[in-house]
Amino acid sequence: MAKPIIQIRGMSKTFSSKERKGGVFKGKRKKVRALIDVDLDIMEGEIFGILGPNGAGKTTLIKCLTTLLLPTAGKAKINGFHLEKEDTMVRASLGCMLMGERGMYWKLTGRENLDYFGALYHVPKKLRKEKIKELVELLKLHDFIDRTVETYSSGQKMILAFAKALVNEAPIIILDEPTVTMDVHVAKELREIVKGLNAKGHTIVYTTHIMQEAEELCDRVAIIDKGKIMTIGTPDELRQTIEQESSVAIEGIIPQKAIDEMKALAGVRDAVVKSQKNGHITLSVICENSRKLLPGIIQTITANDGHIEYISPTDVTLEDVFIKLTGRSLSVDTRVVVKDDAKDGPK
Repeated sequence: MAKPIIQIRGMSKTFSSKERKGGVFKGKRKKVRALIDVDLDIMEGEIFGILGPNGAGKTTLIKCLTTLLLPTAGKAKINGFHLEKEDTMVRASLGCMLMGERGMYWKLTGRENLDYFGALYHVPKKLRKEKIKELVELLKLHDFIDRTVETYSSGQKMILAFAKALVNEAPIIILDEPTVTMDVHVAKELREIVKGLNAKGHTIVYTTHIMQEAEELCDRVAIIDKGKIMTIGTPDELRQTIEQESSVAIEGIIPQKAIDEMKALAGVRDAVVKSQKNGHITLSVICENSRKLLPGIIQTITANDGHIEYISPTDVTLEDVFIKLTGRSLSVDTRVVVKDDAKDGPK
């Protein structure tokens, strides 16, 4: 039976800064509770997904686990090592790719960067050279590996950051939104590589706000929102929590009054705007029986001068689970701000 390779208990992180108005910092403090009492066990050899919208606390959690941030409260063990007392051994156990990766030397070439970081991890010179050659082949870096990083596109920087996460052959690989700036083809290739690394025995921690990635890759998923772990389970287990329900995808011009009336229909659990641009709305309606309710949904929209471009019952997804738990779509950017006196802790 697999054992936990990452154990987190009661981890919290609160950021605090003085409020500013008109360029002047005032006495009151603004507190952002990025993580709140996180308990988590990640098993050896699994691909574990952390799914949530931008601002949910995913990157803060990763930065705490990789010793880049100290948690405000709580404790963790990584690969058997205490997060704070044995931080050197924790870092040696990890390969990490952070979202918006800036941990590269832009005046060095990609190859020089990989060699440098390999040396920091005490990878012997001969093995470094062999590993870099392997990564160049695996990730198809030939066209830019010997150019300085300052000349790279955003996607190329992310690919190099991914290579850096693999250079020390760590047992745990942490990938924070790795495909966010990649085109569709490169992102697909990266996901296949992640599957291959996992097949070789690496534990993968994969944060994303793209539910399709979580459904394709992950053995288990934790849904995080406003710094809290809302639920944990396999994709199938999470979908089964609303298996008695279904969803309807709608696109078009849908007035707010129509959405409000739709929520009041018998059998409708919720109606959440997933995206909105220039009056065009993508809506997800969670309901008991989508096919039975379709006529009423259509009538509600048309009766309120709405215009439907696309409507269809859809299979339940992890995003539907997230919508049921939070009442919001994964596309919503969230921040948790608690205003309080400097002497007080987060409420």
